[in-house]
Amino acid sequence: MSLERVARDGLVLLGCGKMGTALLTGWLAAGVPPGSVWVIEPNPTDWLRGTGVHLNEGVPKAPAVAILAVKPQMMGTALPALQALGNGATLFVSIAAGTKIATFEEALGPRTPIVRTMPNTPAMVGRGITALCRNARVSDADFALARALMAAVGQVVDLSGEDQIDAVTAVSGSGPAYVFHLIEALAAAGEAEGLPADIAMQLARATVCGAGELAHQSPDTATQLRINVTSPGGTTAAALSVLMDPDTGFPMLLRRAVKAAADRGRELGQ
Repeated sequence: MSLERVARDGLVLLGCGKMGTALLTGWLAAGVPPGSVWVIEPNPTDWLRGTGVHLNEGVPKAPAVAILAVKPQMMGTALPALQALGNGATLFVSIAAGTKIATFEEALGPRTPIVRTMPNTPAMVGRGITALCRNARVSDADFALARALMAAVGQVVDLSGEDQIDAVTAVSGSGPAYVFHLIEALAAAGEAEGLPADIAMQLARATVCGAGELAHQSPDTATQLRINVTSPGGTTAAALSVLMDPDTGFPMLLRRAVKAAADRGRELGQ
């Protein structure tokens, strides 16, 4: 990962909650010196205090990048701390859902290079995926830096425009909650069939986690993996006849769910 610019010029992290902590952990593991990182966090954890980063000590004059990792509803009060860095060489990278690039340009200045990202919570275990888009002020070198920073906690994908971010939020940003609910529902279904609650939950968790890891490691498509598990006329086929029903099954249900999330994202961005 090419993060020499960060080591040389510094990085500012505004907010160090769960996602900020995941990112900082990834950067330090990738070799970013703690002394090159300035963190602004009103409620620091003991872990953060022990990292050796500059904690609540202001910001350097012209850091390479400033990461905006506070909750969207807190952005209005937190952003002024970095306003002086706008319209300069500092790259701003936002991980805040629902806050448009135009909003940051209004607060920081129209000449500010801004990358908007949508990571997800598996970043906390280094298995996240982040989608990125940028404004016209972001150079290819700046964008490569943003990608390298987000790659510290998982995969990255580039978007052709900010108009795709709400769909990303609905699929991968909110998606982990759908998977967690699948575990809940699968365990409850097993319990309804006579399994003890603890065993049903253990089976459901291990099955979803194991299937996800198989999908991650296998060169086969998800469709082929499903076919591999499904014997004609067998138990899996019986279940899939329900789950894949075009009117009442997973496809239509998930389409409705993802659309609801995307629509809400567009509303929040207004």
